[in-house]
Amino acid sequence: MHKAAETLPERHKRISGGYSMKRCFVALSIVLGFASGHSRADIMIGAAGPLTGQYAYLGDQMKAGAEQAVKNINAKGGINGQMLQLELADDACDPKQAVAVANKFAGEKVAFVAGHVCSSASIPASSVYAESGIIMISPASTNPKLTEERPGPGVFRVCGRDDQQGEVAGKFLYDQFNGKKIAFIDDKTAYGRGLAEATRVRFERLGGKAALVESYTAGEKDYYALVSKLKQAGADALYIGGYAPEVGLIVRQMRDQQSKTVAVSGDGIATADYWAIAGAAGEGTFFTFSPDPRKNPEAKSVVSELNEAGKTAENYTLYTYAAIQVWAQAVASAGSSDFKPVVNSLNKGTFDTVLGQLRFDHKGDVSLPGYVVYQWHGGNYDYYNK
Repeated sequence: MHKAAETLPERHKRISGGYSMKRCFVALSIVLGFASGHSRADIMIGAAGPLTGQYAYLGDQMKAGAEQAVKNINAKGGINGQMLQLELADDACDPKQAVAVANKFAGEKVAFVAGHVCSSASIPASSVYAESGIIMISPASTNPKLTEERPGPGVFRVCGRDDQQGEVAGKFLYDQFNGKKIAFIDDKTAYGRGLAEATRVRFERLGGKAALVESYTAGEKDYYALVSKLKQAGADALYIGGYAPEVGLIVRQMRDQQSKTVAVSGDGIATADYWAIAGAAGEGTFFTFSPDPRKNPEAKSVVSELNEAGKTAENYTLYTYAAIQVWAQAVASAGSSDFKPVVNSLNKGTFDTVLGQLRFDHKGDVSLPGYVVYQWHGGNYDYYNK
């Protein structure tokens, strides 16, 4: 059966309709293409620290600072028209877990990591980031090896170093306890041992002599044997290289044994968690830390926002905030979040942050004021005034 011949009007209608559909398709493609060209994908960044375990208080600080920084940057339109998407990761301050976190971030192709917090985590993780072309800015890892043995040009930190902190702590011990017996103990970690050694080296270069040098195991609950050993050594002052949970326990157990030995430590106890563990036994404890960033005029609004949200602004919260601030400004300056142009911006730029204005040296270390001495009193800490 033959199909009836197509009339001219029918042919015209068919062809016209085809052209109309084609024109609609082309127009839609142009619109979609225009939209995709002007709607840029989010930038994925990471923040890593101990979100669980005995050092989770440090992870809480990291988390609070990172979330607030991303919130504030996105509220202002993001960076170069792109929003930030934050992924938090738990390394438990464990080297192996930190490497696993770093590999996970590498697989997800994050552009930047604010972290890690503990030196024992940052040092091994930094090698993964260097190999993967990911920029890392640690807010809290103070062991010199992080930058002295820097595995690549994308590794930075916005905090000071233990050799700098040890200079201040060692001189303080020598001046404050001149002629008295000073003992040094550490928790065997990259942070604790490195800081205690740097402090002792400075103390001995000034002419002091350590009455006792010992190590303890982090995570234990009973340090009475160590405390007894310190009493036998007749230590007038004790320098402890470690974190708040153990330092607080050791000091409390010293007081339980009626020891009057004065405790001195580092930035690891610049947190309310120290007093929560030590209690009244922590009265008079000395420690070193950078000038309190909460007192910076540049940090006032951020501290208020954190306080209103019921989050901490202490210790390394603002350092994490600053790490993200610095990277964001470098990306804006580079016009890209790609590794090489951002590293170039980080090397050449000067950045305005909640810590004050800062820049990096050729090692990736920061140019900020050094360390000062604090003292715990009545559940709070402040600058020590002689």
